This record gives sequence, C-alpha cells and structure tokens, in this order.
Amino acid sequence: MPKTPSKAIRGWVSSPPIPAKSKMTDDFKVEVTNACEKLIEELKPKHIKEPPVDATWNYITNLYLKWHQRYLYFCAEYTCPSPNAMAPTFESRFARWEYVGDNRFNLAYLRHTGQWFETHQKCSLDQCLNALRTDPLFFP
Repeated sequence: MPKTPSKAIRGWVSSPPIPAKSKMTDDFKVEVTNACEKLIEELKPKHIKEPPVDATWNYITNLYLKWHQRYLYFCAEYTCPSPNAMAPTFESRFARWEYVGDNRFNLAYLRHTGQWFETHQKCSLDQCLNALRTDPLFFP
C-alpha cells in the first residue's frame, strides 16, 4: 500500500491583480461638498432641537461633513449634560458615502453593532441626496 503524505501539498496560485481605487476629481468633490452642505442646512432644523429642560440625556447640537480618503461621512455632534459624562461632547457618524468611480457612490449607515451596512450601490449624487432626505436609516 502506498504511503500518503500527512500534510497537504502546498503551492503557489496566481491571482488577478487588484484594480486601483477610483480617484475623484477635485471639481466633482467640490460639487458634492457644496450639495451636501446645503442638505445639512436643510436637515439641521429637523434634527437639532433646543436643549431639554431636564438635561440628563445626550442631544444633538450640530450636523456636519467629514471627508476621509474616498469616504464622505455625515456626522452629528452630541452634547452630554450629565455631571458623570466622560466628555462634554462626542461625534457620531450616521451615514457614509463611498466613491466608487464614474461619479457614483455606495451608501451605508452605521448599525448599532458599530459596523457599516451598505444599502444603496452605484448611486448618482441626486439619488444619494434624496436617500439622505427620505430614508430613516440615514437619520442621526
């Protein structure tokens, strides 16, 4: 009876090259930033309220944008009025746009688990703006 090797035979396998990430043009980035800042100004009256009388819970005091590489984050700043708070304010990102090329974005929201969950793929700027206005998954 022939002997069989105790370990699996290992070898090299070729793999296709990883495509380069799409780079956004500066003009399109400025256009996206301006459109999103207008949207933020629309959303502020809806989500930013006066501080509650019984200020024991966190509340939103500001909404803003943040770019990081090819990602655009929509952020909310919360104020912590409790005397036991670790910090007076904190940032919470609630929506993310990932630039995927051809002036398109993938949209994701931040789940309670701390993981981003992608719900829309290859959307135009107008589709992304409409999703942030209407879809409650993207509310702070």
